[in-house]
Amino acid sequence: MKRKTGQDRSITQTWRPATKAIRGGTARSEYGETSEALFLTSGYAYDCAGDAAARFAGEQVGMTYSRLQNPTVEMLEERIALLEGAEACRSMATGMAAMTAVLLCQLQTGDHLVGGRAAFGSCRWLTDTLLPRFGIATTVVDARDPQAFLDAVRPETKVFFFETPANPTMDVVDLKAVCDIARERGITTVVDNAFATPALQRPMEFGADVTAYSATKMMDGQGRVLAGAVCGTKDFIDNTLLPFTRNTGPTLSPFNAWVVMKGLETLDLRIRRQSENALKVATFLEGRVPRVLCPFLPSHPQHDLAVAQMDAGGPIFALEVDGGRAQAHALLDALALIDISNNIGDSRSLMTHPASTTHASVAEEKRREMGIGEGMLRLNIGLEDPQDVIDDLDQALAAAGL
Repeated sequence: MKRKTGQDRSITQTWRPATKAIRGGTARSEYGETSEALFLTSGYAYDCAGDAAARFAGEQVGMTYSRLQNPTVEMLEERIALLEGAEACRSMATGMAAMTAVLLCQLQTGDHLVGGRAAFGSCRWLTDTLLPRFGIATTVVDARDPQAFLDAVRPETKVFFFETPANPTMDVVDLKAVCDIARERGITTVVDNAFATPALQRPMEFGADVTAYSATKMMDGQGRVLAGAVCGTKDFIDNTLLPFTRNTGPTLSPFNAWVVMKGLETLDLRIRRQSENALKVATFLEGRVPRVLCPFLPSHPQHDLAVAQMDAGGPIFALEVDGGRAQAHALLDALALIDISNNIGDSRSLMTHPASTTHASVAEEKRREMGIGEGMLRLNIGLEDPQDVIDDLDQALAAAGL
């Protein structure tokens, strides 16, 4: 496939984010298509047996199998890497495939990981259940306190793994402080940046080594497909992550890659408008419920840090009601516009009760440790008129006795 003239990294790196999101990584076939081509193929043909042997030996550039390379998938990977400011990116079938691969590819029996306490339920399952099965010790800390990471370090500590903002408590981690602690000790930092995306926060600018994503969320942004991604140095992606993924197969389909690329074209526009809408809705809710956890509200305990690290607060925040699960479910059941859904990052407004959905598999004691109570609700604000969302919440709050 013939590369479009100008798709050289020395040039594309100079483009501004909005341009990278539209044109980064574009490769055109001999037909000169303007929209990225969708290559639905599992394998590739060779002109001769010698070419096949040379490609498998790494002596000839070219595709061998879509578990390893696909033109559509490679365009997406290059585009995400450019947005992230990373040397390389590897896509995955889902966000959790990305989280699992980025940890297992670099940890082995006898190693130690320090993880943030507030995390997506499946990420806590990785740190609390899966890794220990392989003899990998884990210590969970309050990631809001950089000293907690330092205090947890052991000689065998290899990885710091955390989300910021965290799901669903919206804890914000001091990226520079934690990454500095890790770098001074030769520890790899892996940051789950799914809530913010590179459009609002770029952890590598603060010293992070690796970022991981559920591209299902804001990158697709319309609730259509599953996808994941890992960004890092070329050495990490090619020599640490790729040997794991090429042999275990968490491969992203070309169709899903193409859909996410279409989502990236509007990511900056969507996430900034949704952030504005979310702040309006959060401001309304602050006068109606006991607690609202929105990073860009001045009442958030880490507001100043969030503003320093993020370009906007994102579309997702949490709130708490005093009536526990019964009142939280009553509020959800009274919604007329907002959908009850465990997804996030969608252009539609969605609301869920984490304790009974995304974190239901986490033991109640651990949920309390994470800061997830029975009265917590997580809200994703979409692209609807924010006043319509506020009106829906207003009547639902009243119906729930708030």
